[in-house]
Amino acid sequence: MLTLSRISKSYGARDLLARASLQVNRGDRLGLVGPNGAGKSTLMKIVLGQVEPDAGEVRCQRGVTPGYLPQEAVSAGEESLLELATSISEEFVKLRRVVIEGSEEDDIPVEEAHRLYQELDGYRLDSNAARILKGLGFAEGELHRPANALSGGWMMRAHLARLLVLDPDLLMLDEPTNHLDLPSLLWLQDYLQRYRGALLIISHDREFLNGIVNGIVALDRADLQRYRGNYDDYLELRSAAEEQEMAAYRNQQKEINRLMTFVNRFRAKNTKASQAQSKLKQIDRMEKLEAPVSEKRSFRFTFPQPRRSGLRILRLSGVDHAYGDVQVYRSLDFQVERGERIGLVGPNGAGKSTLLKLLAGVEPIRKGERIPGLNVEIGYFSQHRVEMLDENRSVLDEALGDAPSIAESRARDVLGCFLFRGDDVFKRVRVLSGGEKSRLALVKFLLHPPNLLLMDEPTTHLDIDSIEALVYALSQYEGSLVFVSHDAHFLRSLAEEIVHIEHGEILRYPGRYGYYLEKHVGRKEPEDVPAAPEGNTPLSARERRRLKAREREERARRVGRIRNRVDAEERAILAIENRLTELNEKLMNPAIYRDTSFARALRQEQREKERELEMRTTEWETAAAEYARMVED
Repeated sequence: MLTLSRISKSYGARDLLARASLQVNRGDRLGLVGPNGAGKSTLMKIVLGQVEPDAGEVRCQRGVTPGYLPQEAVSAGEESLLELATSISEEFVKLRRVVIEGSEEDDIPVEEAHRLYQELDGYRLDSNAARILKGLGFAEGELHRPANALSGGWMMRAHLARLLVLDPDLLMLDEPTNHLDLPSLLWLQDYLQRYRGALLIISHDREFLNGIVNGIVALDRADLQRYRGNYDDYLELRSAAEEQEMAAYRNQQKEINRLMTFVNRFRAKNTKASQAQSKLKQIDRMEKLEAPVSEKRSFRFTFPQPRRSGLRILRLSGVDHAYGDVQVYRSLDFQVERGERIGLVGPNGAGKSTLLKLLAGVEPIRKGERIPGLNVEIGYFSQHRVEMLDENRSVLDEALGDAPSIAESRARDVLGCFLFRGDDVFKRVRVLSGGEKSRLALVKFLLHPPNLLLMDEPTTHLDIDSIEALVYALSQYEGSLVFVSHDAHFLRSLAEEIVHIEHGEILRYPGRYGYYLEKHVGRKEPEDVPAAPEGNTPLSARERRRLKAREREERARRVGRIRNRVDAEERAILAIENRLTELNEKLMNPAIYRDTSFARALRQEQREKERELEMRTTEWETAAAEYARMVED
């Protein structure tokens, strides 16, 4: 269906693609992944002919219809929402005007227009478009609304609907979930699972990819690597491939070192000089392997913890709130207790962000009360978080601005996990992109956390690895957390209670994300055990805290045991290396060979210590890898 052959594309000195190749066949459902800025969107534009490659060839099978949803905003004209969704071609738009609207087109007779419209199944397209628009969150009464009156996010939904109505052979979507709420995202996931054409999707939502794709294309270091399975399968396959590459590299280095040891020992001896030269040529003929660079980011940093608050963090009592004539909440009661982790979900416009603003105190209470608890410090991470940054500071200075007691090395470790590496930390904030500013705002919160953290769509502008870094950070956080997100993996990883908001009504689900899906959406997920006991009796906040504390203690014990094992192996290795140093120094002394039996005993001990060192090193690597997995999990 589509073949990319040895594609290269550079911007200045930076290579986005270097002789990269890919084939997309019918039935392929591929997720395109890679760090932000790696060139994923550029690759899609090369496929469409919107960007010319510097070298290579793009071949698309004759008759294949591509469809593309860009990440950035797309405009609309005077047409209605339904007309936009059914504007699958210029010819169809003309026919629709004649058949549906009764307009006159000089080049299309009315009878011919009706015949062609029926051949194109035009009457079914209208109902199909209405069904798709409803699934993406549009109300039935909005279908004849002017499309150009829509906001940017809703405009993207309208263009996504047009693509789904078009039903192309190859559907290419660039971050399609960015502007979707959770109900629309779940609907789109179900729709794409049944899609008959080929899919190529860029997304930072790993659970969305897991539910749709049968292959992953990783764009890394200007090359494309294809893996079978979903995103989780890709992580396992990538890890196994990295281990194999590292093993091959280590084996080659070991062989080179062995050969060089012979060369260094015997090159000055006439009887061995020719053999030494032969070893050097053998090394030169080797195709040298580069040291593998792991794609997997290691999260081993620790964060300062917030000051302990009282048991009751914050309470809203009898709160009414409206925007003009639009009533959002009436007699709202909502309470947050210490240690709770609450995920807010629901349709766009339901009041999720408003609830966060009321809790944060940035939206004034018109009626009712907002009652903060003892020693409560609130951090509000809004959708406009970049406004909190000082654009004249460097990235590093801004990260340390609210946390002067944090060591610079620790701040740089955290910045590195959010893609600020090397000299990037000295950039001025004003030159950063919107996504970079959003990541920097996150780092500021993590380095100086309050004991109540309110976060509105914190994963926006983050790639998958950065989301993992944020999940890791918040899993260590001991304060209270209330957040809005449509990222299912983020919700599943962090929320211990789900609150569904719709039409000003709040419905609390005293369990994790899978429990919410089963009870509210009707999706059975047996692998996700609800946090509520049988009979759906909610756990009290005190019981939840006790269970959570017990889980933390057990995990800490497991981590402590494996950490002790790693430390013990390191001590043993150090002792062996010290003894080997002593033996080597003795064996380099010519006087030692006057007593041949003593010299022989030293050499025997040296060989035994080398074997023991190899065994201990293997044990240490195994223990260290297990410890790293436990810390990252």
